[in-house]
Amino acid sequence: MIYPSTSNAQTAPEPVVRNSGFFPDIDPAAVRGAMRIDDTVTAPRLHHAIVEAVATINGQLRDWRQAQLAAGFATLDAVPAEQVDGDSVQVARYLRAVYSTAKASLAERYRDIDATADGNKRADLLEAPIDDLRRDAAWAVRDILGVRRTTVELI
Repeated sequence: MIYPSTSNAQTAPEPVVRNSGFFPDIDPAAVRGAMRIDDTVTAPRLHHAIVEAVATINGQLRDWRQAQLAAGFATLDAVPAEQVDGDSVQVARYLRAVYSTAKASLAERYRDIDATADGNKRADLLEAPIDDLRRDAAWAVRDILGVRRTTVELI
């Protein structure tokens, strides 16, 4: 499901970020809608964050993707998986990983947008959500890989 942008401003549509062919392309409007990113984040800034997020997540899934291609699955959507709301949960997990990584990257740079004392205070409040976004991305990748989310070691 694609969610509309949260913006009320009339702006030109942002171009879709083309992916590798195996993984789905990323629609910036869907990222904006799902992650509540408004137009204070410019199109170029969002594009950059999405490209880096795609590169990061694709890198983490490189070996898994190669195994799926070797098994005869040409796209992530073709990999056998549970379907929720008519979509593959693997695709949903991939999008969650990319969206969360992109938003975390944008939030980490929040001080670049508003460097006032009030802006710094708000940026400090974002640290926990950034950790949550990074965790969500890591869990989504681990779920795709079929490995446990938590590793516990005795010290």
